[in-house]
Amino acid sequence: MSNGFDATRLANSATRALRAYDPGHDLPALRKHFGAQIAELGSNENPLGPSPRALEAMRNALKESFRYPDPRGLALKTALAEHLGVDVERIALGNGSHELLILLAQCFADAAHSIVYSQFGFAVFPIATAAAGAQPICVPALPHDHARAPYGHDLSTMLGAIHPDTRIVYLANPNNPTGTWFEDTALAEFLANASRDVLVVVDEAYHEYVDAPGLSSALRFSDEHPNLIVTRTFSKAYGLAGLRVGYLIAHASVVAVVERLRESFNVNNVALAGAEAALADGEHLQHSREFNNAEREWLRGKLESRGYRCLPSQTNFLMIDLGGDASALERRLFERGVIVRPMGGYGLPQTLRISIGSRDENERLLQALP
Repeated sequence: MSNGFDATRLANSATRALRAYDPGHDLPALRKHFGAQIAELGSNENPLGPSPRALEAMRNALKESFRYPDPRGLALKTALAEHLGVDVERIALGNGSHELLILLAQCFADAAHSIVYSQFGFAVFPIATAAAGAQPICVPALPHDHARAPYGHDLSTMLGAIHPDTRIVYLANPNNPTGTWFEDTALAEFLANASRDVLVVVDEAYHEYVDAPGLSSALRFSDEHPNLIVTRTFSKAYGLAGLRVGYLIAHASVVAVVERLRESFNVNNVALAGAEAALADGEHLQHSREFNNAEREWLRGKLESRGYRCLPSQTNFLMIDLGGDASALERRLFERGVIVRPMGGYGLPQTLRISIGSRDENERLLQALP
């Protein structure tokens, strides 16, 4: 019973400008409805699941679930530092990279600053901007018929959009939801021309799937550019989406600022143990990478042979561009228990994002298509 009370008017201006996260379909309900017949191809999860070593580590960690986790996450950070060849002081952990992307805006931007990001970029970028009360500068994406990166980042235009008051530029490479990417040489030119007072944040959630020539990682430029921040996650190739573990690599002074606002126990003990064990299992990661990339190209071939246009991808999903409203096709798939992600919320109503599933799931997708 509200009695006429509405707390919205009490919220700060930044929060009033936000909308709650839209998770899409109610997947728990759909699992009950379709049972084993559901093909979940809308959330970019690893169908192979986590490393067996990670599962064992998580089971063991449950025995200590009555204890608070290490607020520093030092064991995982130490393992990451060794894996990446950086100092521990350059790493911060998050409840998924989502949390870290928002924390960066909250720590470094406010109403006096602007944040630059690309149209059709990762949905968290405008959310982070609004959460900080900063001024958004959304740069038009590359055209739909661009040869290599349709709907992708236009780095030269983004560079030109930086204002004197710009504090952060958000980039995603490869990008979600398009799957497209830009090469190292393009990023090097961007960094060389951007002011060091502008934090350049490169989200590399899909880094482990990358096999394109000319694309490695933004980390190769981090020593030369202390304003560069890279975010990654264990949710994709490592198969730990349900645990919510992300991390960033940045200059130690950036991490020190983030630590002031980061919630003390933002990564739980089961997640810390699972991520550390997953990181150590290079064989499982390699198997996941090889399976995904082979299956992605197999599915691309099947879709294109049936007349569907697939955008280039270096991720664990494909975006198909129908050239017209995709809602009827999405509804057809939904009615047959094949759940894909409609892109109307991104401003791309003519497209669908399809995660790479198991071979059985991918074949069921093909069977459900007209």
